[in-house]
Amino acid sequence: MTDYPALRLDRRSLLIRTAILSVSAITPRALFAAALVPTPGQTEGPFYPVEFPPDMDSDLVRVTGQAAQALGQVIHVSGRVLDTRGQPKPGSVVEIWQCDANGIYRHPRAGGQGRIDHAFQGYGRTQVDEQGLYRFRTIRPVPYPGRTPHIHFAVHVPGQGRLVTQMYIEGEPLNARDGVLNRIRDPLARNSVIVPLASGQLSEPGALQGHFDIVVAA
Repeated sequence: MTDYPALRLDRRSLLIRTAILSVSAITPRALFAAALVPTPGQTEGPFYPVEFPPDMDSDLVRVTGQAAQALGQVIHVSGRVLDTRGQPKPGSVVEIWQCDANGIYRHPRAGGQGRIDHAFQGYGRTQVDEQGLYRFRTIRPVPYPGRTPHIHFAVHVPGQGRLVTQMYIEGEPLNARDGVLNRIRDPLARNSVIVPLASGQLSEPGALQGHFDIVVAA
């Protein structure tokens, strides 16, 4: 059999070069595609609590000592606190605050305190589990002058500090005109804070649920 060492060497070099080029071309794109979009920071707003309510658990619809349930449509919001690699951030604490069904915040500087729904907690706090999961039971946010419906979120990540953002509801007409929401210029980042609500596997009649993952720096 005739041997062609030069030909075998050329073929081997070609294969090695092709493999190197393929890896160098694909790997960065794959890594980029795998990275999660960081949740954009947003304003805390003027109505973060100046004092915390005695009842500040993850159920904002029922307040200890109040016989009535909060006005408004109940929603269950859950999600995970993750880093950009998709890894959970256990030990994180998630806060939410929002106006009641009358559009009034539980805050001394907010107008309309005489019409506030005392059966609505207005503020909640919970710690994520080992998978980074959190859950809240609250009401569907409502609009008020100048703002589309939204829920304020703050996440305290051990060793990393605090991220403040807001969650919005998909399909709300005022989203297109909300200055705070549309200050997020990156479409992917903006879409990441807009959450669809839907009925699902809930035992609570009429309640809706939404999923909102919060992505922090790795």
